[in-house]
Amino acid sequence: MPAPLIHIEATPDLPQEADVVVIGGGVVGVFTAYYLARRGVKVALVEKGLVGAEQSSRNWGWCRQQNRDARELPLATKSLDLWEKLAEETGEDTGFRRCGLLYLSQNENELAGWAKWRDFARTVGVTTHMLSQQEATEHGRATGRVWKGGVFSPSDGTADPSRAVPVTARAILSAGGTVHQNCAARGLEVSAGRVSAVVTEKGTIRTRIAVMAGGAWASSFCHQLGIRFPQASIRASIMAVAPGANDLPDALHTAEVSMTRRRNGGYTLAISGRARVDPTPQQLRFSREFIPMFARRWRSLAPGGLEGWRQGHETLRKWRLDEVTPMEKVRILDPKPDMKQIRLTHSRACDLMPSMRQMPISNVWAGYIDSTPDGVPAIGEVEHIPGFILAAGFSGHGFGIGPGAGHLIADLITGKPPIVDPHPYRPERLSASAWGRVADF
Repeated sequence: MPAPLIHIEATPDLPQEADVVVIGGGVVGVFTAYYLARRGVKVALVEKGLVGAEQSSRNWGWCRQQNRDARELPLATKSLDLWEKLAEETGEDTGFRRCGLLYLSQNENELAGWAKWRDFARTVGVTTHMLSQQEATEHGRATGRVWKGGVFSPSDGTADPSRAVPVTARAILSAGGTVHQNCAARGLEVSAGRVSAVVTEKGTIRTRIAVMAGGAWASSFCHQLGIRFPQASIRASIMAVAPGANDLPDALHTAEVSMTRRRNGGYTLAISGRARVDPTPQQLRFSREFIPMFARRWRSLAPGGLEGWRQGHETLRKWRLDEVTPMEKVRILDPKPDMKQIRLTHSRACDLMPSMRQMPISNVWAGYIDSTPDGVPAIGEVEHIPGFILAAGFSGHGFGIGPGAGHLIADLITGKPPIVDPHPYRPERLSASAWGRVADF
């Protein structure tokens, strides 16, 4: 079975005009539209498939500050507060809770790296606790192992990937916005040098502002407009087990396997960083920019197959606004999971937590995680097309920082003081080399 996801009813009719059109119904697009709608902005969200159906429902569900790159940490901290407020604002339950995140290790170098981050975190008001051998072993008692040490971040937490984005999309409707599923955006119309409309398969929406929050599809969309946005995706495989194990941590990371308690009492399991690199035309085009990223993480990555080429999300082809696009041919990116990795993940989880041997596998899935060359998202207006705002390349961190990113984009559009400094995320930085600037975590 694929990744679980609840479905929502969308707006049936496309508006003729809107103040803002948000392209992409993942976590970033949905929160952008949500915060705009709450401010009285007439916003339309268009999604080629189903809201939340790609990477926004295929991740671990972690909402963390722990081990964030310094450029992303302010956005992560603000996002935790926004996750917490969302239920009160909307009456909807995203499954968010500050359960704390537990990291355990047997590696002195890894522990030293976490301690270094702890020292940095103190300078920006973030609390994280290094664990002694005795403390780590007690926190990880379900493993039956003695651990050299660990770290616990008590204010971090998790949300439910199967429902967080859809229920927030429902809140857009309640706030006066519109949500349109199975409605691919084919491109933009530009008049007098700036955005004048978004052209979709179901009609044209006149607007002066368009937000591209299309996840792994963002670069191919930008290519239609002559915008060079370096982006590459890797295929990560994840599994879930049914409820049944007791006294396990809510969220645990180790070098062998990571696990997250699901809403139903089961667990999501994954090996951190492990993924397949499926070659695509876009990856070949941007290969030079991604040398620093792949050089740092090559131990976790393995060659893939033609899965990505067939999906079409990283095509270099150009299309007319009156023809069927790759987004309409592949409504939802649903790549094949790497079953060799799934078996390894399950084996490691059972070794780590013996009680997991009694829990049957309930779901297996894969997803494409899009990244920028430096591992930090691109958020901001594209310089040579006024009114076109890019919000993509979240590099596997989008779910946790989605609320903050959406709030920031809404701030930029409405002229409000930005929730965080937008400078580190400006898209034009990607025209320079990423050497020495790849995100640490």
